[in-house]
Amino acid sequence: MKLSVHIKKRLGAFTLQADFETCGGTLGLLGASGSGKSLTLNCIAGLQRPDEGSIVLDGETLFDAKRGIDLPPQRRRVGYLFQSYALFPHMTVAQNIRTGLNWQRDRGEREREVERMLALFQLEQVAYAHPKTLSGGEAQRTALARMLVNRPRLLLLDEPFSALDSHLKGRLQMELKDLLAEWGTDAVLVTHSRDEAYHLCSHVAILEQGRLSGCRETKALFDDPGSVAAARLTGCKNIAPARKTGAQQVQIPQWGLTLQTNEPVKDNLVAVGIRAHSFDHPPGENAFPVRYTGEMEEPFGWILSFRTPGQSPDSPDLWRHLAKTTQQPPKPERLCVRGEDILLLYA
Repeated sequence: MKLSVHIKKRLGAFTLQADFETCGGTLGLLGASGSGKSLTLNCIAGLQRPDEGSIVLDGETLFDAKRGIDLPPQRRRVGYLFQSYALFPHMTVAQNIRTGLNWQRDRGEREREVERMLALFQLEQVAYAHPKTLSGGEAQRTALARMLVNRPRLLLLDEPFSALDSHLKGRLQMELKDLLAEWGTDAVLVTHSRDEAYHLCSHVAILEQGRLSGCRETKALFDDPGSVAAARLTGCKNIAPARKTGAQQVQIPQWGLTLQTNEPVKDNLVAVGIRAHSFDHPPGENAFPVRYTGEMEEPFGWILSFRTPGQSPDSPDLWRHLAKTTQQPPKPERLCVRGEDILLLYA
């Protein structure tokens, strides 16, 4: 199924400009709070009317400002999972799920589908409970079940795992991914979590200050973010302004380093990024001396902070992450980084 979104929406001083197309699968909208992620979903669902542009889903025009088309939400056949879940407070869990089956005329089929969803989302024990007595995870699973029984053409998921503990979050992510594949349902997932985007999305689009343009295959985006915003949102800890000083050479004044790259450097380079796990022990490319400033132990790894001799005093420490294989983290006097691990970030 193809979703085409080309819209502009103004809310006070904020302007959303979204231009992207999908061709099936799950698209992640990855951005910081206030970047316009939820507003984009609201426009697709018909809860907000864009000022300009068009929205087309699988060949059907949902919105077109010039042609005066603006289908109401109930005609768009789009399922929307809100952050607040929007469960009916006077109904039980089973009754809430059943409201998504108004299209099913056979009562027996309705009940069988409700039972299936209760089992799938592990809600049997709270089937007759009301929303006010549910945990955050139970409420969220109820909302997901109610939405999916309606067989929507497209799912809009607004931070669907924000209320769950880490164990339940991981399990439910796998279940949702399997469900979407089983039913062939496409989705747009709003998230600020790079892990959720990586686990669930075939493609990701970056939203920064209301601007969203294009989408990229998820693994390709993480391998080569291309911009400072994308590098930051995909978890890069070490980012600094840089300039091109050779066909495959960059200078990073804040770090006092000049590094050789694998890829040719374009003229509009603005910064470079190095992921915390990319630093290694010499021998290797781009070796430089370091001074360690701190360490933090994690359950299965170490985070080390360090500085270079030529680093500017007002720049933040660099971070290195490594797996925990010894009682104490190794601290070599020099580190290196491969040219292929230097992220070139452009305007």
